[in-house]
Amino acid sequence: MFDDLLTANERYASSFSLGHLTAPADKGFALVTCIDSRIDPLAVLGLEVGDAKVLRNAGGRVNDETLRSLILATNLLNVDRVAVLHHTDCAMASSQEEIARRVGERLGIDAPDRDFGAIGEGDPDEVLRADVERVRSAPLVHPDTHVVGWRYDVRTGRISEVC
Repeated sequence: MFDDLLTANERYASSFSLGHLTAPADKGFALVTCIDSRIDPLAVLGLEVGDAKVLRNAGGRVNDETLRSLILATNLLNVDRVAVLHHTDCAMASSQEEIARRVGERLGIDAPDRDFGAIGEGDPDEVLRADVERVRSAPLVHPDTHVVGWRYDVRTGRISEVC
């Protein structure tokens, strides 16, 4: 079932040239973004492997796990710039109830009682601002860290600054 991917890895490994890279982010940058397959995080920003820490989850939300990684990145891995990148046409823009209902339907069960981090149907810029503020106000994120909130347009590939 995964043979195609393992075959591709063999091709990749046969000419692998990144073994010299170290763990710190060369550009001092971390990106929090969505798992949406239309986003190629490094290419969008002209970055290469080793330049940045890329944290992805559904909706590009700043949750506890994201904060844990940002605390480590800003204190131990050379990160002093963080961008939270939400995007247009996001499936997480549905309500919590709608997402839970759809997951339940897919599994053939009642809607699960779980927080999926839905962005909801309100103002997506307010949600982005709240995620940015969560990073800015986290006591263990290094205080010299600069944090910005961006919106990526999946139709044009352009980023606009929100906060």
